[in-house]
Amino acid sequence: MQMSDSREINAPREMVWAAILSPEVLKECVPGCTELTGSPEEGFEATVVQKVGPVKATFKGQVLLENMDAPNTVTLNGEGKGGAAGFAKGGAVVRLEPTDGGTMLHYDVEAKVGGKLAQLGSRIIDGFAKKMADQFFQNFQEAIEGPSDAAKAEEGHGTENKKKGWFKRLVS
Repeated sequence: MQMSDSREINAPREMVWAAILSPEVLKECVPGCTELTGSPEEGFEATVVQKVGPVKATFKGQVLLENMDAPNTVTLNGEGKGGAAGFAKGGAVVRLEPTDGGTMLHYDVEAKVGGKLAQLGSRIIDGFAKKMADQFFQNFQEAIEGPSDAAKAEEGHGTENKKKGWFKRLVS
């Protein structure tokens, strides 16, 4: 499964770059991540709990950051084993371009699965992989900018008090 997308983040490119290298940000942004340790230089060890169709599994794996060209591009490659459920491998090439309003983040994602997960069929797997990628980058954007107006409206909060994202508060 392959997909590409982009989103504009209301923050300077250097801040977005720092966020994508931060283990705290990555842990908060990966859906189902219960543990993440390591560093951008050595790679990260992660534990992720996910349910794909009828299969629920705990994946233990690694995420490596490669081809780093600060603050322009980085490749995130991950691989996780979920025991009897199978395995998942994936990667994302992330490119950052400065814009008038902040930073345009482009991503190209590729994902592969094996074992019981692969038996679910490509339609379920592709939909799940797209949902995971979209959720990761939405969480990433909100970690920097704060909750979107739509997310605040869902929670019953007005949009008049636009808060900074927790990462932006941390580095400001």
